[in-house]
Amino acid sequence: MKKVLVLCALVLSGLSLMAEGYQVNMQSQRQTGMGHTGTGLLLGASSMHFNPGALGFLKSKYEFSAGMSGAFSNNTFQKAMPSIYETTSDNPMGTPFYFYGASRVNEKMVVGLSVTSPYGNSLSWGSDWDGRYLIQDIALKAIFIQPTLSYQFNEKLSVGAGFVATYGSVDLNKGIPMQNTVMEGSVNLTGDTWSYGYHAGITYRPTDKFTVGLDYRSKIVMKIEAGEANFDVPDALKSEATFPEGNTFDAEMPMPTNITFGLGYQLNEKWLVAADLQYVGWSAYESLDFYFEKNSESLDSENARNYDNTLIVRLGTEFTLSPKWQFRAGAYYDPTPIPENYLTPETPGTNKVGLSAGLSWNIIEKLSFDASLLYIHGEKREDGYADSNFYGTYYSNAILPGIGLTYIF
Repeated sequence: MKKVLVLCALVLSGLSLMAEGYQVNMQSQRQTGMGHTGTGLLLGASSMHFNPGALGFLKSKYEFSAGMSGAFSNNTFQKAMPSIYETTSDNPMGTPFYFYGASRVNEKMVVGLSVTSPYGNSLSWGSDWDGRYLIQDIALKAIFIQPTLSYQFNEKLSVGAGFVATYGSVDLNKGIPMQNTVMEGSVNLTGDTWSYGYHAGITYRPTDKFTVGLDYRSKIVMKIEAGEANFDVPDALKSEATFPEGNTFDAEMPMPTNITFGLGYQLNEKWLVAADLQYVGWSAYESLDFYFEKNSESLDSENARNYDNTLIVRLGTEFTLSPKWQFRAGAYYDPTPIPENYLTPETPGTNKVGLSAGLSWNIIEKLSFDASLLYIHGEKREDGYADSNFYGTYYSNAILPGIGLTYIF
C-alpha cells in the first residue's frame, strides 16, 4: 500500500510545468515577434519585463501597453515497444497576458508597474489514458506584479530594478491504482501561494545605433502550504490510516534564476536587429519534496529532478516599412533541462525551436495595434521516467497568436 500512496504523491511533480518548456515569454507582442529578444532593445514600457535598465530611455512622458495571447498546444505520446499504444493530449487554451504602465518623473528617472504571466500551462491527457497514474490533467498559473524604478545616468547608461510579488496556483488530477483490487481511485490537488523576488537590469548605449543590455531575474521559490488533497477512492479504503478526508499537503519548487545578455543594432533607417543569450539556472531544481498533514508516514516522499542549466539563443529583426507599419521576425532555440530518465508526462520536455513573426500598425500618432504569431516545435524525444518505468516517445508543438495595444502620450 505504501508504494501506491507514494505514486499518489508523484502528482505534485506536475508543478514543474510552471517551468521547463512552459516558461512563457509572451510578455509583449513586439518582443515576441522578434523571437523574444528584448534585453538589448529600447521598446518602451515592456522593458520592465525584458530589462528594467532600458526603461530609463523611455521617450514619452507616459506609456501604457497591454495584450494577450492564445496558447494552442498538444502533446503526442507513443508507448515504448512492444506496446502499440498512442495518444494525444487535449489541452485547454492558455491565455498569457501582460500590462505595463510607465511614467517619466524627470529627466533622469522613470517609474512603472507591470502585471505579467510568465509561467503557466494547461495540460490534459484524459482520465483513462495509460499514464493516468502519473497525471490526468493540470492547470497552473503564476502572475507577477512588479513595481519598477529606472534611472538614466546620462545619454549612454541607464539602470533599473523592481520588486516582484508572485501569485501562483495549481489544480491537478490523477488516477490512483488500488492494490489487490481492479478498482481505481483519483486525487485532486489544489493550492495557491504568494512568493517574492527581484529583477534588475542595465543598459549601455555606446552609439545612437548600438545598445547592450544585461538582465537578472532572481530565483523565486513557490511554496504551497496547506494545499487541499481530496481523494476519491472505494469506500473500503477510506480511513484515517489510508486516504484520510480533509488532508492537506506542503510542497515547493523554484522558478529559476534567469540571466540574459542582449544586443540591439540599428542597421539603417529601415532595419533593426537583435540577439539575446538567456541563461536559465535550472540546476536549482534538484528535488520535488512534499509532505502531507495526515498519514504523512506513508504519503510523504522525495522525488529527484536534477535539472541541468540551459542556454537559450534568440535572434530577431524589425523592418520599418513606413511611419505607420513595422514588421518583425525572429527565431530561438531552447534546450530542455530535463536529464535522461527523468522525463514525465507532466513535463514532456524536449528541445524546442521557436519561429515568430509580428507587426505594429500605428493607428494614430499615439496609439498602435501590435500582433504576433509564434510557432514552437518540440523535437522528438524517446525517454521516460525511471522511477515509474514509464517510457515512450514524445512529440509536442504549439501555436500562439497574440494581440495588444500601446498608447503613448
